[in-house]
Amino acid sequence: MKNQSSMTIELKGPERIDDLQRNGYRIIQNPEKFCFGMDAVLLSGFCVVKDGEEVLDIGTGTGILPILLQAKTKGKHFTGIEIQEESADMARRSVAMNDLTDAIDILCGDIRQGTELFAQDSFHVVVSNPPYMKGTHGLKSEQEPMSIARHEICCTLEDVIAQGSRALRDKGRFYMVHRPFRLVEIFETFRRHHLEPKRMRMVYPYADKEPNMVLIEAVKGGRPRLKVDKPLIVFQEKGKYTQEITDLYGF
Repeated sequence: MKNQSSMTIELKGPERIDDLQRNGYRIIQNPEKFCFGMDAVLLSGFCVVKDGEEVLDIGTGTGILPILLQAKTKGKHFTGIEIQEESADMARRSVAMNDLTDAIDILCGDIRQGTELFAQDSFHVVVSNPPYMKGTHGLKSEQEPMSIARHEICCTLEDVIAQGSRALRDKGRFYMVHRPFRLVEIFETFRRHHLEPKRMRMVYPYADKEPNMVLIEAVKGGRPRLKVDKPLIVFQEKGKYTQEITDLYGF
């Protein structure tokens, strides 16, 4: 287990520190704003990051994906981009708290201005847990940070995929978690930006319910051929995770 940093941890207002159950890593979050959910954890398990690869996380929030991927993979370096300064600040402090400043960079910026944030064709892997809802779709939270995280207010699906493709090297991999009801739109947008869907896994809350998440891998410049993994069932009964969730994801 990695030794924890001896630095003094500064918490602001209602912030708290949560244990990630990986390598002794922890994360700073504000429960009054937005905390990461299972979707980010499942995406971290679906991603394939190879030895020495560089990874970009679009919309990193408080840095959950770079921290988990650093713990789970042999990637060389991880960069998270977040538009909300408050979230980016928490992410930076979490990175420092876990002694990961050499492995993870957190940038505060608008992904739509990608040319100012990163070079073209510079990453092997792009990951994203983007806002699921269109600006007019669904009930918006009165709290702006939560609305921005859940709704396409500051960026759209098109923005995320276009800039992700721009960031990727040829044959680089794009990993995303999203909602099944937007799957056709996601595939169409991938192909418009030279990303070929290669692998997909539906996530079901219970075996007898409809899927509420989908995990997708696309390859830049890849050939058409989609592999559909077996369904991932989260709960076997209320409050009890399935064995696969327990074994693979550490819940």
